[in-house]
Amino acid sequence: MKILITGITGFAGSHLADYAFAQGEVEIYGTARWRSPSQNIEHLGDRITVIDADLRDASSVESLVAEIKPERIFHLAAQSYVVSSWKLPTETITTNLVGTVNIFEAVRRAKYEPRLLVACSSEEYGFVDPSEVPITEDNPLRPLSPYGVSKVGQDLLSYQYFKSYGLNVVRTRAFNHTGPRRGRVFVCSNFAIQVLEAQKGLRPCVEVGNLEAVRDFTDVRDTVRAYWRALEAAEPGEVYNICSGTGYKIQDVLDMLIGISGAEVDVSVNPDRFRPSDVPLLIGDNSKFKRQTGWQPEIPFEQTLSDIMDYWRERI
Repeated sequence: MKILITGITGFAGSHLADYAFAQGEVEIYGTARWRSPSQNIEHLGDRITVIDADLRDASSVESLVAEIKPERIFHLAAQSYVVSSWKLPTETITTNLVGTVNIFEAVRRAKYEPRLLVACSSEEYGFVDPSEVPITEDNPLRPLSPYGVSKVGQDLLSYQYFKSYGLNVVRTRAFNHTGPRRGRVFVCSNFAIQVLEAQKGLRPCVEVGNLEAVRDFTDVRDTVRAYWRALEAAEPGEVYNICSGTGYKIQDVLDMLIGISGAEVDVSVNPDRFRPSDVPLLIGDNSKFKRQTGWQPEIPFEQTLSDIMDYWRERI
């Protein structure tokens, strides 16, 4: 089976490649921008074919889809850092929406019928009233960042292409997923790095922003297993939450990482780490996806955080 993973050098893309190889005979192709770091896939060597591609370039996307004709396409590539979307709103919107349209159009023009997964996001829900928790797929979308808006666009484009052209596309709204290889700008990795550096005397304290926000974390290895299962058993045209159903304050995450390290560190609030507007509460309801596919998260959050600490401990 031929598989195309856009953004294969990224966090989720690399873990999805690992999982796909464990499922049997697969040929894995992945897209990456020429300047993308490749350390996440170095262990895969020549088992995968990586294609330099800017998904905003329609002609190059059309060529690679027509040449490979993958049976499954996992569209994970995106400008995925919420904070960067405030600084680069145009790039975020362009990358995430135009890239998605180009993939859909490439599939249409190649005149074949692969299964597609578009990785959308819980950031689409944005402002959520406590009475709406846990959040179902029917909850109103009130995005609070350019990134969230871009993901709403991807989500609705996927639905439109399913309805208009019959594309065999499944939408997933993944809540926060984390684990080894997560980029250092994301909260769990960022805190782990700071805690380890403080423990080694490399920094005076751990700098934090809003510790009151509540997030629903799933291990990335469970998340990519959900992506794979989605293209086996989910209904085309439908949207599904991928989440654990459990919320943690960011303060809890920090406390757990400090506990795992065994360190005594100082913590300082840095106003620069606050966002112009933050999503205060995100806890998802995964019952629709569980009913449809039988998937459920398996890796405890404490194990995920311990694995993150081990990953960064080897690199600091």
